[in-house]
Amino acid sequence: MTQMVPIDTIPDEAVERLLDRAFGCDRHARTAYRLRAGTWAIPGLSFALVEGDALLGSIQCWPVQFDGDDGTVWPLVLIGPVAIVPERQQEGLGRRLMEAALAAATGGPPLTLIGDPEYYGRFFGFDAAATGSWRLPGPVERHRLLARGVNVPAIPGVLGPRRHATAAA
Repeated sequence: MTQMVPIDTIPDEAVERLLDRAFGCDRHARTAYRLRAGTWAIPGLSFALVEGDALLGSIQCWPVQFDGDDGTVWPLVLIGPVAIVPERQQEGLGRRLMEAALAAATGGPPLTLIGDPEYYGRFFGFDAAATGSWRLPGPVERHRLLARGVNVPAIPGVLGPRRHATAAA
């Protein structure tokens, strides 16, 4: 039976092996990794799916912030990576993880992610309407920089790590 558990109950090495399998060993060069540099995943928003002793998938959420060019600062939550072992993809496991993270994030800061706009828009209400003038610490396909939530900043500014975040978000 597949069970959802807090990710902090899973050894870090097991999560890293899963991420390598799902995204490749070169994944650390991606812009999303720069966005979460120096931070820790938010425990209450990060989950794993296990079946017996097997780790099937994980989702991690990270504290980031948007520094507007006008001097305003918004705390945000970066969702991802969402990883599923290759042999169990297309079974709805990623969707279960995403739904758990979104439910846990209700009432918190706006959410952002880098991902497929058709999928994350259709199923979870993310879009790129507010993110067109955001700058990131690396390359990104503009249409894949998505956000959702109340008060998503729709002004020019920089998205980056939020190093002084609490464990809650």
